[in-house]
Amino acid sequence: MNKIEPGHHSLSEVHGSVETEVQGNFWKRLSAFLGPAYLVSVGYMDPGNWATDLAGGSRFGYSLLWVLLMSNLIALLLQSLSARLGVVARRDLAQASRELYPPFVNYFLYFLAEIAIAATDLAEVVGMAIGLQLLFDIPLIWGVALSVLDAFLLLWLMHWGIRKLEAFIVALIAVIGGAFLVQMILAKPSAAGIATGFLVPSIPDSEALFIAIGIIGATVMPHNLYLHSALVQTRKIKPEKSSLRRAIRFNIIDSAIALNLALFVNAAILILAAAVFHKNGYQGVSEIQDAHHLLEPLLGKSYAPVLFAVALIAAGQSSTVTGTLAGQIVMEGYLRLRIAPWLRRIITRLLAVVPAVIAISVLGESATGNMLILSQVILSMQLGFAVVPLLHYVSDKKRMGDFAIGFWAKLGGWTSAVVIVALNIRLVVGQVQSWRQAGGWWIDVIVVPLLLFAAGMLLYIVLRPLLQKRDWAVLSPHGVLQAFDPASVQGYRCICVALDFSSADTKAIQHALHVGGKHSRYLLVHAVETAGAVVMGDDIRDFETHNDYQRLQQFAEELSGYGYHCDFRIGYGSAKKAIPELVNGQENVDLLVLGSHGHKGLKDLIFGTTVGAVRHAVKVPVLIAR
Repeated sequence: MNKIEPGHHSLSEVHGSVETEVQGNFWKRLSAFLGPAYLVSVGYMDPGNWATDLAGGSRFGYSLLWVLLMSNLIALLLQSLSARLGVVARRDLAQASRELYPPFVNYFLYFLAEIAIAATDLAEVVGMAIGLQLLFDIPLIWGVALSVLDAFLLLWLMHWGIRKLEAFIVALIAVIGGAFLVQMILAKPSAAGIATGFLVPSIPDSEALFIAIGIIGATVMPHNLYLHSALVQTRKIKPEKSSLRRAIRFNIIDSAIALNLALFVNAAILILAAAVFHKNGYQGVSEIQDAHHLLEPLLGKSYAPVLFAVALIAAGQSSTVTGTLAGQIVMEGYLRLRIAPWLRRIITRLLAVVPAVIAISVLGESATGNMLILSQVILSMQLGFAVVPLLHYVSDKKRMGDFAIGFWAKLGGWTSAVVIVALNIRLVVGQVQSWRQAGGWWIDVIVVPLLLFAAGMLLYIVLRPLLQKRDWAVLSPHGVLQAFDPASVQGYRCICVALDFSSADTKAIQHALHVGGKHSRYLLVHAVETAGAVVMGDDIRDFETHNDYQRLQQFAEELSGYGYHCDFRIGYGSAKKAIPELVNGQENVDLLVLGSHGHKGLKDLIFGTTVGAVRHAVKVPVLIAR
């Protein structure tokens, strides 16, 4: 884990990596911007959506289709604002929130964002496990355990670049959409019922309200707002107003296409449930497994349940990418901390796997449907805490300049926020009342104070930017410009060069001599990494240690022959530990030069990453020669 300096780019490994200044017609220029919204849209069709859509369609027919449409319109508005934030301010939502609020608020918002990501990953884990069970008839708990293995998929995809990752996601979306298109044709839904469901709003009862809020949480997902504001920054955009306007326009088109595809998938699931289950009297179908088993006898086609399971696995696998990226964004944006991507992925996945395993073990496999719906309700309850900072930031002319949103966008955004918060308050109050009727001292002692605290924090983040205007110069992500005195620059007294007797050594020595010249002293170091050296340390007397000592001595004598002041030291054990010990043990060393082999990805897992580990362990500047 390491601290990130202010001004660090969001998703720095792919930041500005896609060229957008392309020549050609409208479609060719648009294609350079297409992609970020597709990565975002997979979160709108993940397995959590399936549970809420199936429950809504089977219990209430077509009557909740309008909730999907409203949610999609809200999502389109909010995702467009999120993209605007990334394009114009070159910040993601976590970085923007860090500028708007004091540290204690940001820690709270970070905690909520992590809960949202864990809830999203829970839906993906359970959905993937169900899909594997339906196709291969393996126990559900095995499927949950197997879902850990996809932890490294994102690392492999990111190694090939953001465009390859986007292509992979689009392919999975095509699989999902194609599978449901076939099932829609087989189901033969009622056109009149669909039209009424979309155009006539209704909430039949409190259970419908619970499912409606789950649908909103499954559609407008808080982690997607963080994700979209970062993904648009993978495009290289000039700071000129014309370039920014074009980028905003093309990103809105990208969002409209991708989110309407997500609307089709969600509507198809709900319509399928209404046309197949509700119509035939199966109004209690909320479990994905039940839906899968009923499709064949009700539709009369053996391949219908197979398509259903394949689409479910594709939805879970595509959604697994977005949770990891969002987790990286919120951690770096709020805390300015970065951990290794593989570790971040494992932590995110275990936060979902452990609760899923416990719930399935204690409550049985029948609990998965309620787990999926609950995960989406949790997401909905987080929404206000992500939407409010977004609206404040993109409304501020001091921050956004001419690209601050206008009256109608503000009205739509704040209306959406009020609707989301109001529905959640109604749900929470009703749930607390039912708990209090059932009895339990913990409701008044624990639950109610926590809810009141959350309500107070939400009110604070709404009012704080309105009541207190802060100096924009201080809020610059690069910090205040410090004065620089060239006369204070001094040469290096002693430069340490780490050698590993590979082709990288020549470059490392050349760079060190270029920086220090003949005025500096040089210390050549090498770590003996044999098994004996690891165990015995400087007591080892094997052949490799003797040979390494001689080679290091030859390097030092050769440099001394050219008139350079040179000495050498041998270390023992892992280079990640031995080199920092050698450097930190010399009081006069003020620069370390390391040679880099340039390998990454799978080779990093095999051969290790000495440079990164050493860089964080030494107390002096490090020059990487490649």
